Formats: sequence, C-alpha cells, structure tokens
Amino acid sequence: MALIKPVHGIAPQYGPHCWFADNATLVGEVIMGDYCTVWFNAVVRGDVNTIQMGDYVNIQDGAVIHCTYQRSKTIIGNHVSIAHNAIVHGCTIEDKVLVGMGAIIMDGAHIGTGSIIAAGAVITQGKVVPQGTVWAGNPAKYLKDVTPDLAEVFMRTANNYVMYAGWFRDEETI
Repeated sequence: MALIKPVHGIAPQYGPHCWFADNATLVGEVIMGDYCTVWFNAVVRGDVNTIQMGDYVNIQDGAVIHCTYQRSKTIIGNHVSIAHNAIVHGCTIEDKVLVGMGAIIMDGAHIGTGSIIAAGAVITQGKVVPQGTVWAGNPAKYLKDVTPDLAEVFMRTANNYVMYAGWFRDEETI
C-alpha cells in the first residue's frame, strides 16, 4: 500500500478513482482530482506548501512533485502526464501537458495548455512556456508548435495510464 502521510494534521485528498503504486509516497497538503495515478517510487510531497492537481493526472515512476516553503505552490491541471524521473517544483502546469522523462520544471515556471516539455529539458525558474508549444534542451528553448497530430498524445497518454492502473486493480482483487 502507498505511503500516505499527513503533515501538521493535513493529509492528502484524492478522488475515488485514483490509484497509487505500493511504494508511491503522498505527503501533506496534496489535493488531487479523480482518475489520477501515482506510480512506482514517485513522490508527491506537499509538506512545505500545497500541491494541487486536476483530473486524469499521471505521475510516472520515480517522478518527484514538490513545492517551496512559503513561496511556490505546485498547480497541475487536467490530463497532465509527468513522465518517469521528471521533477516538477513550485510551478504551474495548465491542462493537457506532457512533461517528458527526466525533465525538470523549476519554481515560478508556467507551462501553457497543450504544451510538451521534451525528455531531459530544463525549464528554468520563472520561465513562461506559451500554450501549444514544444520546448527542449538545457536550458529549454522553444522548438516548435504542437501540431494537431502531436496534440493527440495528451488525451491518449492520460487515458492509457487510467487503463494501466486498472490492470493493477484487477490483480489486487485476485
């Protein structure tokens, strides 16, 4: 069972259709919508500030979601995928965003709706990523606009992670 731990009497809150891997960690003031998943070795640590997520958010294996004490909350919209080993820290991510494997998004950054942060990209402190754009590199720079074909990745990935969680739920009832 996932480690779900209160801090200062504030425990994580989440919708009824959320799923957490056995070794996922959720701590403190974490507020999740419905159909969210937190995968193996992922940490969502709302101990020093608030972490708020919409619906259909997947936090994949080894990812870390944190915030900054008395300064930066982390806000994540709907249909957001945070890929393996990414770090999301004290920033805002709007709806339908894909954060690639190993990407880092720093305090005060703002990621617009329908954007892609490429694998390994580093979004520096306070950077604003306009909606519908792809950013890559370290430090990350604008690469191109998200095409309609590329945009289908947002819903597909978010929905697939709900499906994958169902596979584990099925095994847990056997």
